[in-house]
Amino acid sequence: MEMLSGASFGRLEQAMKAAELRQQVIANNVANADTPYFKRSDVVFEDLLEGVIGSSTRTNLPLKKTNPRHMDIHGELAALGAGPSPRIVTDEHSVMNNNVNNVDIDREMALLAKNQLRYNVMVQQVNHDVKMMRTAIDGRG
Repeated sequence: MEMLSGASFGRLEQAMKAAELRQQVIANNVANADTPYFKRSDVVFEDLLEGVIGSSTRTNLPLKKTNPRHMDIHGELAALGAGPSPRIVTDEHSVMNNNVNNVDIDREMALLAKNQLRYNVMVQQVNHDVKMMRTAIDGRG
């Protein structure tokens, strides 16, 4: 069961949670498009994930090999983590309307469609991984 509990599956799970949160945040932005002084929010996840993946080879863990047969696990330990959690950030500085609201409904709808496509791809990947695991267990080709 390493495949479904591994680091890549964990990152995929986190990405799906981020997409779900992003859906809620965008829906809130759309619902408040005409609310005076409302400031839109967004979910930051992909940049955080990229930073974690990029830094996985530069971990600063004080590990010591006491035997030449020990594996070098500096990069592997960082990759085993659950990854970053999505964060909600609010854009306090921009203004879109005369009522000091900064929600652009066209942009929000485009972000909603992009998020839906991204989520669909992740669901397809999960389905593929589970199907491969089932095929391996059943022994069918």
